[in-house]
Amino acid sequence: MSTRADEAQFDRPLVEVTVSAPADEVWQALRDPATLQQWFGWDADTLAAEIQYIFHDHAVADDAARVLRFEGISDRFEVVTRGDATVIRVVRAAPTADTDWDEVFEDMTQGWIAFTRQLAFALQHHRGQTRRTLYFSGSPTGGSGVLAGPALGLSRTWTPGQTYAIAAPFGEQLAGEVWHRGRHQIGVTVRGWGDGLLVVMDRPPTERAPRGGSQMILTTYGLDDAAFAALSARWSSWWAEHFGPSDQPACA
Repeated sequence: MSTRADEAQFDRPLVEVTVSAPADEVWQALRDPATLQQWFGWDADTLAAEIQYIFHDHAVADDAARVLRFEGISDRFEVVTRGDATVIRVVRAAPTADTDWDEVFEDMTQGWIAFTRQLAFALQHHRGQTRRTLYFSGSPTGGSGVLAGPALGLSRTWTPGQTYAIAAPFGEQLAGEVWHRGRHQIGVTVRGWGDGLLVVMDRPPTERAPRGGSQMILTTYGLDDAAFAALSARWSSWWAEHFGPSDQPACA
């Protein structure tokens, strides 16, 4: 039988990013509900309640060490000063001592990666600014089996920091830089969205979910109501044409 000490040795960094912001400001972004709403998750009627539940009702903060732990799981945020910059790290329990996180597709794992990259992006490029987001989730329809990343033309060969420019299938021009890249997830900046961010997560097909599945978070800044409504209409129409409800079992 394994002990908590045995399990703790499998705790390992899931994602680590460095931002040019003071550690106190980064820590505040993990503690202040209004700031959390500008990077965690996506716009939804339930977002404020989710933030309260996850980051306050079921979290324990060590302000001196700048470590935020979550009740019932080993997951934690660590905020560490490194020279003039700050490291944001998420640590969680790996299944085995030699687990390669890039090989794992599990909702919480991919979610922490996406949200931490969104946090770093907000701190690095949009401190104090208000975002507006769109979120899509589902599985390919029509027998094509093409997940969102490939369907949009986001290449698996792209590397963080490189520039890109593509035309989405419905004619939208996307251009910017690759923000992060993993086996199952990519984030790219989008200049046309007020220097926004597109995060796409693709779950490969499995026996239990033969069509696989995709999620997308579109983060925008500074778009007026008309521009945001037009963006929403374009992307919603494309998504509805090519994706339907997810066939991923909720308990998987």
